[in-house]
Amino acid sequence: MLVNFRVEPEVMRRLLPNRFRPKLHKDYAVAGICLIRLEHIRPKLLPPIAGLSSENAAHRVAVLWEDENRRLQEGVFIPRRDTDSLMNHWAGGRIFPGEHHRASFTTHQSESEISLEMKSEDERVAVRIAGSITDKLPGSSIFSSLAEASSFFEKGSLGYSVTSSSNRLDGLKLQTKQWRVEALDVYDVSSSYFGNESLFPRGSVAFDHALIMRNIEHEWHSAPDLYV
Repeated sequence: MLVNFRVEPEVMRRLLPNRFRPKLHKDYAVAGICLIRLEHIRPKLLPPIAGLSSENAAHRVAVLWEDENRRLQEGVFIPRRDTDSLMNHWAGGRIFPGEHHRASFTTHQSESEISLEMKSEDERVAVRIAGSITDKLPGSSIFSSLAEASSFFEKGSLGYSVTSSSNRLDGLKLQTKQWRVEALDVYDVSSSYFGNESLFPRGSVAFDHALIMRNIEHEWHSAPDLYV
């Protein structure tokens, strides 16, 4: 699931490393939480039965930046990752990119409805969302259609996340076998991160919409580190 918020650009810019700037849509920065259930994750040569499953969360911001050759790039900046997997927590940043905090997840899902709660062990972040599958975005969204939102987020497959080093970001690229999103009619949503008024002053951030992708075959590939 992608739980998306629209943010005043200058507020969002202050929270980004100086190499990045927000990618805007209709004069708003776009940020959110990617809630990911991974199944059968394994090195490519191993069979699915050898894979691990886990629940994960990544707080992310759509960003633009210039590479060393001054070519414009786009993707997402990830200030925090959380997981319920001890393996992801231990191996993230060591064996594969992406340092993870430990968290607990509670999920309920049917063919048409889904709800999820996440709480980190360090009590720094908490997320709650519940909704049902629908064929359109809410009328208040800055995206005029599901297709417009899908195109915006499909281009954000390259992510850079914070590490224990103050100036080095881990790079990870998502490669999907197909790209297919659905909208959620959300009737309950809460985020301690986007609700933190010391980061996002009152009125500077609002829930925009949520998307869901289901049963998507995909691969994760490491990307070169980025220094900020």
